[in-house]
Formats: sequence, C-alpha cells, structure tokens
Amino acid sequence: MTTVPSDPLPPGSAYPGSAYPDSGPAVSGLRRFARPRRSSAKAAEDRCELCGVLVGPEHKHMVDPQRRAIACACTACALLFTRPGGRYRTVPDRVRLDPAAPLTAAEWAELAIPVSVAFFFVNSALGRVIASYPSPAGVTECELDLSAWSRLAAAHPLLRALEPDVEAILVAGGEGVEAFLVPIDACYSLAGALRREWRGFDGGAEVRRIMADLLADLRRRARPLPTATTGPEA
Repeated sequence: MTTVPSDPLPPGSAYPGSAYPDSGPAVSGLRRFARPRRSSAKAAEDRCELCGVLVGPEHKHMVDPQRRAIACACTACALLFTRPGGRYRTVPDRVRLDPAAPLTAAEWAELAIPVSVAFFFVNSALGRVIASYPSPAGVTECELDLSAWSRLAAAHPLLRALEPDVEAILVAGGEGVEAFLVPIDACYSLAGALRREWRGFDGGAEVRRIMADLLADLRRRARPLPTATTGPEA
C-alpha cells in the first residue's frame, strides 16, 4: 500500500505517487465538510493558474494529467478545458448514481478493499484504474483486482461512465453499499478532512459526522445516470 499525504498544497502542486492534491471539491455542497478550513484572507488569495485573476472560495479546478496536479481556475478559463485534448481537464460538477444497477454487498466484497469507504478513478497517464481510500495518514492507494473491476464495470454502467482523471466512483460499504460518481477533488478533500479530524482507532465522532453529512449530501444532489430510454445527459 502507498500512503499519500493529504495536507493542502499550493495550487498546481502534486503529491508524489498521487493523482491530485487536497484542494477542495467541485461540488459546492461538499465544501462545508470536505474542504480544508481556511481563513477568509487565505481564500481571497486564490488565483486562477492560467490568467492570474483572483477567485473566491467557491471556484473551479483543473487537472493536469501529465503532472498529476490540480490547479485553481476562474470560470472563463475552466470553460476552455471542458473537453479532452488540452493540457488541462476541468473537473466537472456532476454527481450521479445508478438506481437501476446498484452495487451489491457481494460485488463490493469481490473487490477485496480492506476498508468500508474507497474511491476509484481512471489514471490516463498509467492507463488503468486506481483504488484509494481515506485513512489517518491521508490517501492510501491499495491493490485492485483489475479483472474483478472489469467484470463489475461490464455489469454496472456507472463504473463505465467515469471521465478519466477528473471523476471518481466513491463507494461506501457497511450494512448497505452505496456508489456515486463524483468529482475527483471531492475525494481528496474528503481524505484531507478525515485525516485532520481522525481520533483514536475508528476516527471518532467527528469523522463519523463528516461521512454521514457527505453521504446525505450526495443522496440529495445525485441524479440518476441516463439510460437508453432516458437519453444522454444534457
């Protein structure tokens, strides 16, 4: 397993061996518990990495797949990189679930992930799916049975809907299994928040509250994944 630190880094920085730093989720509803605590003075210093304009605490992010880094962006610059092909990829805002093909407890067990909460994303530079989970030490990468993932992806359209580098499948196990397609920066910000608040063996009450709030917000915000009958997304 590879442990990756999750303390906030300057915009444009990257963690060794990681995908993206802990720099705040694209979905505004997640920020209240997943975004690192920052003073208003610090938030006012954020600037777009391309044009240098000041951006507020609620701003877009872009991913540099080659450098495996994330950068702050103003709305205008973020719009320039919404499609593949450029140096950057803008992190989208969408949150999706698939009530027509939910992940079962048996399928989740098939992946043999050693924790109850994990996220999965396609790293285009490596050309494969990466499995990670939040831990007291930060983001921890774990071994993933790629053949098992492929079998599940064939049966679950949600897993195939991932945009490489900029989106992740967040899975919460336990008594029931829930799977959401989320912006990638939400996962890393969540991991940073859990690391800062972790107490004792199981994380403590604050970590449980953060996770409960996150899942409640995802359930509220998530839209069903489009199907052949509903048509493509707008």
